[in-house]
Amino acid sequence: MRQKNWRLVTAGVVLIALAIAFFFGMETMAVKSNDPVAMMRTVGQAAGVVSGLSLAMIAVGLIGRRA
Repeated sequence: MRQKNWRLVTAGVVLIALAIAFFFGMETMAVKSNDPVAMMRTVGQAAGVVSGLSLAMIAVGLIGRRA
């Protein structure tokens, strides 16, 4: 029987929430930027990488480890 790793799942969910908050928080600052399109591309890539890693963390946490 495998045990789910709830700490890993919780950390993944928190990271996804932080990535979304980072993206929308930086969206308000993009108005003041000299090149808002390039800035939002970079912010989107960073948020996407963090979201992808957190989805992997959630998957691994839900698969679990051997007891």
